[in-house]
Amino acid sequence: MDEREQLSTRPPREAGRRASSGLRLPNPFPNDPRALGNSTRAGRVLARLTIAPALLIVAWLAVSLPLLMAGAYGLGPSLALFVPVAFLVLKAGFWDRTRLELTIGLRGRVSWWVTASVVAVAAAFFALEVAMCAEQVVVRRDPASYVQFATWLNEHGSLPIDPMREAFGSGDRYLDYGGPAFYEDGGWIVPQFMAGLPMVLALGGWLGGTGAMLLMAPLLGAGAVLSFGGLTARLVGPRWAPVGALALALTLPMQWLARSTYSELPALVLLLGGLSLLVDVRELESRAARVRAFLAGLSLGLVLLVRIDGIRDLLPVVVFAGLLAARRRPTWLPLTLGLGLGAGAGLLEGYTKSRPYLEYLGDSLRPALLLAAAVIAGTVLMAVLLRWGPTGLRLRRLGAAISRGPLPSLAAAGTVLVVAAFAARPLVQTVRRAPRTEEDRINVEFVEQMQRINGLPIDGWRQYTEQSLYWVIWYIGLPALLLAALGAAVLTRRLLKRRTGEWVLPFMMIAWSTVTILYRPGITPDHPWASRRLVALVLPGLLLLALWGTAWCVRRVRFSRWRRAAMPVALAGALAVTVPIAVTAWPLMLTPTEQGELRAVRDMCRKIGPGRSVVIVDPVVADRLAQVVRGMCGIPAARPAPGVKDRDFERILDGIRETGRRPAVLGATPGQVSSHGAAERVLHLRTRQDERSLVSPPNGTWPLSMEVWMSEPAP
Repeated sequence: MDEREQLSTRPPREAGRRASSGLRLPNPFPNDPRALGNSTRAGRVLARLTIAPALLIVAWLAVSLPLLMAGAYGLGPSLALFVPVAFLVLKAGFWDRTRLELTIGLRGRVSWWVTASVVAVAAAFFALEVAMCAEQVVVRRDPASYVQFATWLNEHGSLPIDPMREAFGSGDRYLDYGGPAFYEDGGWIVPQFMAGLPMVLALGGWLGGTGAMLLMAPLLGAGAVLSFGGLTARLVGPRWAPVGALALALTLPMQWLARSTYSELPALVLLLGGLSLLVDVRELESRAARVRAFLAGLSLGLVLLVRIDGIRDLLPVVVFAGLLAARRRPTWLPLTLGLGLGAGAGLLEGYTKSRPYLEYLGDSLRPALLLAAAVIAGTVLMAVLLRWGPTGLRLRRLGAAISRGPLPSLAAAGTVLVVAAFAARPLVQTVRRAPRTEEDRINVEFVEQMQRINGLPIDGWRQYTEQSLYWVIWYIGLPALLLAALGAAVLTRRLLKRRTGEWVLPFMMIAWSTVTILYRPGITPDHPWASRRLVALVLPGLLLLALWGTAWCVRRVRFSRWRRAAMPVALAGALAVTVPIAVTAWPLMLTPTEQGELRAVRDMCRKIGPGRSVVIVDPVVADRLAQVVRGMCGIPAARPAPGVKDRDFERILDGIRETGRRPAVLGATPGQVSSHGAAERVLHLRTRQDERSLVSPPNGTWPLSMEVWMSEPAP
């Protein structure tokens, strides 16, 4: 009996026991044994390398979160726990009982050139992104907010952030300490966002300071490219893995994200790694498969610790676990436990350490939680009905009738119609949204400013959401979109006919996330900023579908009378996917942005000097630098509260002097600070920033200037 037979054959006693129960559903998606991965050394290396990034992040978060909750998050305890935990997680993830289990998810034989090519693409991507790495440390948008969050964790190892009120003495009552991304709550400062990415960045900060912290972004991006190559090998075929890795690496949003500290990077690694693990164990029932299913669920669930809006992306995983439970697959329970543990950890951290942020997101988060509860309840009911004899038999017969009827073909046509509907959406809809909060009104002003710069009609309520499919075309090209539509249509038909079972969960997640995100991206519509919403799953998913559609065309040609054209068709398909992506990315591929911020901030900290308490009088400078001064400089910083008069400001300065510290006043111009003493420029930066395009793909950069002036009031 060979290894394949060992994996697919149960012991007679177990088979008899299961047959006697009469409740186990047959596998509706059987694999062709000839398509299973061969146990080659290159295949095992590829399988291990492409899940390793997700497993390492899982291990780090599993160690970091308990320490953060205990207020003891430091380098020593973290590394002391991480090394053994990482060893155990990797050992469990690489568990290969029969030397075939690890590669059973790969769609065919893996050669060394495939493994080497995927690694080479990831390494080249890492080198490019290191060279282009941005230095976003001044709080203007999310990347710098994450850096400042991580900087506080590096120095203090606990949350919330201490506003250092005692450094302002009796003048404290006239001051505010919070700002954008850092909420003042109950006398403390609570950073915006979930703690997953800051905990990952903190490792770089401990090892090499802020510079190494910034380089974690290219490292995470390279991990995502490597993981995507592995998932491509599993779902499309090993020979397509280098093309998949290259296509994702070339996309402008991926390059842009990997130059700055965005939460989508670790979330994408966790998602791709979790899907790869589930593909690997789909046909297995061994103890190793159950352990890896638990790790897959944990990897997927921990996405919530990184991005709370990942709730929407994970709903198909709940349904998939229910299908496994209905079929009595032994992996359903560990998958469910891992998913629940990871998601629970994210929600626990969010509601204990980031609660103001979740309250700010309440209008979108509460419906998402209600939808998740409904999906869980519906999934439990589905599993019960499928496992109960009378209803299960009827439902199985219904499923068999559907697979033989016209519905699969109608659903395939419906897939194409959905794409056509998104394409026609701008002709019938213009999405506008009235502001309801102060943040909404600020966003309206921002959009109006961008419209003036782009020469567009002024309408701050415009969301440009109706153009979301065209955003996709900007970044992956029309050929890739058409191939993805073809792949989605064919896969829809095949899945309803109970074929190509390895695609069940990936297709569910890609289809659900693509439709929901394109319908309502929920992000400020300037690019490349808005493209981050697409990187979470839409662009990788569509690239996977495009490559699968290309591979399907190649197979059709190979088994026809034109089989000699198979190689030209494969080459043409690969070029059709990658060339438009490269053309869009080329103008910005070698164009760095946000350079020099780190040096400028360090110079500012040195010029402010120790023993001072900083009062920032300009609102914009306060928004950008209050937490920078507090975190990176280690100097107390605050802003005057609204309505503070001149005599109150003098009380602020007197309160600082009472503590034995020296007051310093920061502003945007010499005139804002010169009334308190001689003005000195402490920050001067001339650099480039990302373009903010509304109706066309970004192809350039804009100038960025920052100046900060300081004066020291006389005693």
